[in-house]
Amino acid sequence: MSNVSSSGPPMAASPLTRAVLEIDEYASGLGWDQPARLFALVDTVQLRSQEPGLAAQLGLDTDEAAAPLTPIEQDEIPADKALDEFLATIAWPDAVVGCAMTVERLMLPPSAEASVPDGLNDAALAKWVAAHPDRQEVRMTVAVLRDGARESALRLREKDSSKEVLTGADLVPSLAEALSATFES
Repeated sequence: MSNVSSSGPPMAASPLTRAVLEIDEYASGLGWDQPARLFALVDTVQLRSQEPGLAAQLGLDTDEAAAPLTPIEQDEIPADKALDEFLATIAWPDAVVGCAMTVERLMLPPSAEASVPDGLNDAALAKWVAAHPDRQEVRMTVAVLRDGARESALRLREKDSSKEVLTGADLVPSLAEALSATFES
């Protein structure tokens, strides 16, 4: 487990947006071609009062203006398991108010969708997309809270700058739904 805090994310409108941008910045510092990463989101004030030792370990024991939500990276996601299968095995303790995930994917612009060959299985489709000249590598960071709030950040590899990160609540709805389902137990 590690706290993803670095030099600090850009100021953002909501605590959830700030957490997503902090995680995006952390993932950016690790470079591209990384495995998916899962994070628990905890209330920073609650963490300080209930787990002072952990808060100190994460550098959150001072009274300086800390972010309201603290992302804590979880153990590595098994490479041999599909993300949806892995997420179906997650159950969060009550102290976790939300969760987030970063994942890299290849995307095609909408104009390329019409040229997708019919009848491709998942492996063949992935190979076709990887070979397509208009493909874009993207890192998606998606976070959800128990109360249903969600936020996403998208970073294109070709525009790898924190000033070029696109944010929005519904940019990656399927991943947001899968993360939300981890709280339904």
